Amino acid sequence: MTVRAVRSLHGGESPWWIDLAAPDGSRRAVVLRAPSSRITPDQIATNAVALVVAGSHGLPAPRLLAADLEGTPATLETVVPGSSTWPAVPSIDLLLSAGAAIARVHAVPPSPGLPFRPRPIAVDDFAGDRRAGRLPTTPLLRSADARIQAMRAPDGPVVLVHGDVWPGNTLVRGGIVHALIDWKTAGVGNPGVDLGELRKQVAIGYGDAAPGHVLAGWERAGGRPAEDVPYWDAVAALNTPTVLYSPTATLRRDAFLRRAIAEC
Repeated sequence: MTVRAVRSLHGGESPWWIDLAAPDGSRRAVVLRAPSSRITPDQIATNAVALVVAGSHGLPAPRLLAADLEGTPATLETVVPGSSTWPAVPSIDLLLSAGAAIARVHAVPPSPGLPFRPRPIAVDDFAGDRRAGRLPTTPLLRSADARIQAMRAPDGPVVLVHGDVWPGNTLVRGGIVHALIDWKTAGVGNPGVDLGELRKQVAIGYGDAAPGHVLAGWERAGGRPAEDVPYWDAVAALNTPTVLYSPTATLRRDAFLRRAIAEC
């Protein structure tokens, strides 16, 4: 096959979208992943294992085409049609479908080839960095972190988790989420790891009502009764930089965290 075009999907670095042409004129697009300034070799390997697990269980996700995990690792995966850009005001159906998408992930039992994830985006530990003095903190973040540290992590099922569920890692078609992409921080853990992260993300992006619709979609699709939601909401909110990308985002994160701690 002939490479017709190559486009970076993240700031001039991996992953790369590649347009291929066969001798008969047919075309195919694939995604090439390799280490970059923000993607480690271990994450390439995790993505490969997660896609195999997702494919074996029929989850809506890219399919792994090839992987070379020796030396400098790289993978090829299919391109799933859809858009990762959400509208400025997402519909209730979109939010419900996002919750349902992660519920389908959580129906998959744990795989021994994936790491345990105690929090979303486990490669980051902003709360730990604040405790160690590597980041500034605030009274709210300090008191909320102390509350969570004093609690025992909830018991619950250990399942497949995506690990980084936010609108940019979803694909939307026909107004609903139909697939999840970017599985490099996937693993196994409590379903709350994904549920809290997605609820936090939509609260920051879209306001107070959005997290409730995500939870409703998750429960309708088979997610177990979520008594521990406030704990996982707080864990997700604490694993963010002290100051977010805009004043509004920081205020919404803080409001989301206050509600979670009040309910813990």
